[in-house]
Amino acid sequence: MKNVSENTINRMSIYYRLLTYLARQGTRTISSKSLANVLGIKDSQVRKDLSYFGKFGVRGAGYDVIELSRKILAILGLEKGRKVAIIGMGNLGSALAAFRGFSDFGFDIRAVFDNNPNKIGRTIRGHLCHSMEDLRKFVKSESIEMIILTVPTEQAQETASRAVETGIKAILNFAPVRLNVPAKVRVNNVDLALELKKLSYFAGKN
Repeated sequence: MKNVSENTINRMSIYYRLLTYLARQGTRTISSKSLANVLGIKDSQVRKDLSYFGKFGVRGAGYDVIELSRKILAILGLEKGRKVAIIGMGNLGSALAAFRGFSDFGFDIRAVFDNNPNKIGRTIRGHLCHSMEDLRKFVKSESIEMIILTVPTEQAQETASRAVETGIKAILNFAPVRLNVPAKVRVNNVDLALELKKLSYFAGKN
């Protein structure tokens, strides 16, 4: 397989989300042009993205919406689901734990963790909160591959290092700090404050 860019993977995720919506609305087939128009890109880009992973659709007939969504789900490695843990059950972590949309896209929140004694042992948004001391045990017993990190900035690196030691493969980091982890561990950073600052700039232009 050719090297696939991160932008292509991002678009594949967007294609899947749109196809899932269309399937629920009863749409059975869609052309690359129609798919591209909805997303505001060129239809040649849609065809190029899909071509990295094989041949899809029938010339003149378009793509079967349900079949393509299933194939993209498999491409993204989500056909059997991904088991996820949330570390840090503050306001953001609690909100994410309650988000039902994760399951729609193949993510299963298997456990949540915190180091606050007042939270450990409590059920928060439908999840029993465990101590960080139990992280390794749960990663192994639940086959957890990914964590969502929503701890304070000053705790982010230490917490990430502990998580890496358990064998997790990927981290979605909400702390505004660059994490030092082995190259084999993928880290995606989400800086909400930074995104709001960028929006503020453009809002001021109007």
